[in-house]
Amino acid sequence: MGAIPVVDVFAGPGGLNEGFSGISDQNGRVFKTVASIEMDKEAVETLRLRAAFRKSIDQDGGIPAIYQDFVSRHVTHDQLISHPTFKAAWDHALAEVHQHELSEDTRDISDELVESALKDTLDNDEPWVLIGGPPCQAYSLVGRSRRKHDLAFKDDHKHTLYREYLHLIERFRPHVFVMENVKGLLSSQHGGGPVFKAIESDLTHPAADLTYVLRSCVVEGDADALSPSDFIVRAEKFGVPQARHRVILLGFRSDIDSSLFSPLTESPSVSVESVIGDMPKIRSGVSPRSRDNDADWTEALRLAGREAEVSLPRKISVPALSRGHIGTYTSQLDGDLGAWISAHPLTGISQHESRHHMDLDLARYAFLAFKLQQGKKLHVGDLPPKLRPKHSNLDSESVPFTDRFRVQAPKGPSTTVTSHISKDGHYFIHYDPLQMRSLTVREAARLQTFPDNYFFMGGRTKQYHQVGNAVPPFLARQIGEIVAKVLGRASQTPR
Repeated sequence: MGAIPVVDVFAGPGGLNEGFSGISDQNGRVFKTVASIEMDKEAVETLRLRAAFRKSIDQDGGIPAIYQDFVSRHVTHDQLISHPTFKAAWDHALAEVHQHELSEDTRDISDELVESALKDTLDNDEPWVLIGGPPCQAYSLVGRSRRKHDLAFKDDHKHTLYREYLHLIERFRPHVFVMENVKGLLSSQHGGGPVFKAIESDLTHPAADLTYVLRSCVVEGDADALSPSDFIVRAEKFGVPQARHRVILLGFRSDIDSSLFSPLTESPSVSVESVIGDMPKIRSGVSPRSRDNDADWTEALRLAGREAEVSLPRKISVPALSRGHIGTYTSQLDGDLGAWISAHPLTGISQHESRHHMDLDLARYAFLAFKLQQGKKLHVGDLPPKLRPKHSNLDSESVPFTDRFRVQAPKGPSTTVTSHISKDGHYFIHYDPLQMRSLTVREAARLQTFPDNYFFMGGRTKQYHQVGNAVPPFLARQIGEIVAKVLGRASQTPR
């Protein structure tokens, strides 16, 4: 039995795609991505690299040595994709992943890409799945609060990009679709009415002769028996080490038997520490780079120690300054999530490099981490005078994000990893004060449950942005298993 085709639109760096691709049975992969469509250049590069990696695994049963050389920074990207052991897989990836902006003006191209990818599947009405999350900034509660006085907000095209998703459903009639979006979608208003109810109606009846049964991932029953909040998936309840709450809609075409549907099964909470605590200890960089040395770093730590009334040893052991790839690391993760993150392991670990921060920011990070160790969760307004930012309105009740300096507590799930992590690390401070830094790309990727062999293309800011915009692959795998069961392909993926 062949793999079920998947078309991934608004694909980002491929979180949903990775989860579905990670499901297997006795015949191999249950799902096969035939097209990924994304407009962001760096995310497309990431998708192509991952598609080629996946093809290499399928062909050769293991990771090509040249891929290891690439993530270890021993060869360039051009050398990787032209290498004899990787070129065929790369050519496959170029045919699978498309840089394209879905919009009403580009529907002819979008339709051509999807039709070409599905080919015989459409002619024979064979099962296939549409997955994706239309860009959601306009729905975001944060975005709306910032833009509530913005007259242009009402006309923001991101409100209606889901219509391109709807168009693909109407035009190509997938047997199943999975649509992910932010929780703010449930309370968003547009044109005088609730956005969610309009979307729910559209997705249930996309055409006169086409209907879908909408399901929640977490509650039994079809849409008629569900409230909007029943579509919220709280990722921390399903083995993701992150409190990420998103709306996920499952649609099953009404002419297929979906009686085997059952919602996700909850699993024990996973802590930040259990996922990133075994990673190599590294220090942050000091900005400006002319001051990036152990002495200036140590002085910032001592300032934090004095302000937090913590006794530090006379001689402080300074962690190494990582340059991105650490070749001596071996993962110590266990359990189902550990097996997922550590599958097909590389030598060492990649993209584990701290940002550079000003010395006062470093001292703030360490101070707040010291205080968290003492059982005190402080906000920016609680910082001592020497460490308080010099904002004239810091004490105003109208100041947003009063906890914008936030330590990720080790003993529970993290806060939501969002694209904001690309702007600064203030909201994603490592809990270890003796590392005195924000989270690395790899740590954020682990909280998002990306495998360690998943490499993000682009500069570091773009890497953070991709990680923050993704659906956690480990959650996506569980959703994919629901879909596989309904389509008669019960997973044998290790759990």
